[in-house]
Amino acid sequence: MARSTEPEGHPEWPDDMDVDELLGQGWRPTPFREFILKIHSRCNLACDYCYMYEMADQGWRSQPRRMARATIDRVAARIAEHARAHGRDRVEIVLHGGEPLLVGPDHLRHVAESLRKACEPDVRATLRMQTNGVLIDDHYLDLFEEFGIRVGVSIDGAPQDHDRHRVRANGRGTHAEVRAGIERLNTRGGHLLAGLLTTVDLDADPVTTYEHLLTYAPPGVDFLLPHGNWDEPPPGWSPTEPHYGAWMATVFDRWYGALERETNIRMFNEIIRLVLGGRSRAESIGLSPAALVVVETDGSIEQVDSLKSAFEGAARTPLHTFTHPFDDALYLPSVAARQIGARALSDTCAACPLAKVCGGGFYPHRYRSGSGFANPSVYCADLDHLITHIHRTVAADVARLRKGH
Repeated sequence: MARSTEPEGHPEWPDDMDVDELLGQGWRPTPFREFILKIHSRCNLACDYCYMYEMADQGWRSQPRRMARATIDRVAARIAEHARAHGRDRVEIVLHGGEPLLVGPDHLRHVAESLRKACEPDVRATLRMQTNGVLIDDHYLDLFEEFGIRVGVSIDGAPQDHDRHRVRANGRGTHAEVRAGIERLNTRGGHLLAGLLTTVDLDADPVTTYEHLLTYAPPGVDFLLPHGNWDEPPPGWSPTEPHYGAWMATVFDRWYGALERETNIRMFNEIIRLVLGGRSRAESIGLSPAALVVVETDGSIEQVDSLKSAFEGAARTPLHTFTHPFDDALYLPSVAARQIGARALSDTCAACPLAKVCGGGFYPHRYRSGSGFANPSVYCADLDHLITHIHRTVAADVARLRKGH
């Protein structure tokens, strides 16, 4: 197979990454199992920390507002093709944006019908959506029910904390609207709510934030560290003081110390699994290969879109679903770099005793101009603090259990 090359304008990706050499050494790419479809490229909110609209890559400006029906059909066929080529009987498809509900109910119906038609009967297409929640109404709820679309909602905690950042273009907070959207989801029995996504804000109290999220009875909560890197550090960041790590450790103690498990928190679950010797199932922690791919509204194939926080074109590839199968993306040097695990770590990370757990941190957070992604995460001190804290807590519990036997 002829290897695709990266487009011009990617000086920060590793130029010494020889995919053919990796293949000769026995490495094999991991097929994609999660497909993120940008079905709408604009948003009805103006969150001040948004990597799509407020950070380095402004490529959204040249994207069509909505993924055309012909493009949807082509993407659906490509997903099914990739799954069948690799013997997968299930794929995860996330409908994303911008704000995906801006497409309207009729267009969303076409998206769901096209994906199901292309994949069935031998490939199960599990549909999810990530939304800001303010447009959820009965028409959308009926569609979610009909096609089994589980919905993740972005909410940043209590009203005063959420409304600091997740606002309309006129600066008006959106917490009341988001709350109403989540409550509408829960009127259908709770099975439609996939979970809540919350960006960590150092100005918010961690326990208050967590306990507010619990009021929605979410099956899971995903706490996200604000996207930042060595050129553009996150708010309140320190290279030595683990402000974010301490914030997350406080949430961990409240979550872990509850008499019953109140919800799942992905980062904590993954770290516990790793410190006990397992493998991670998320790209943001550990050394497991990245197995997701993004399709933009014009049908172009991109990498994880949080890379847009690093530099203009960081997520871009030279591939398009009308001309290339997803397999071609697996052999791009920039994609391989996110699949080869420890071999992509900086020398500092490779020598660190936490490397197998931390995994160097989330790939976009490693970026520094001049050295690309061959660096520790900008959250290095925070990850060290959080992982060490969780490891110590879990190890003490394991020791007590062993002593009890």
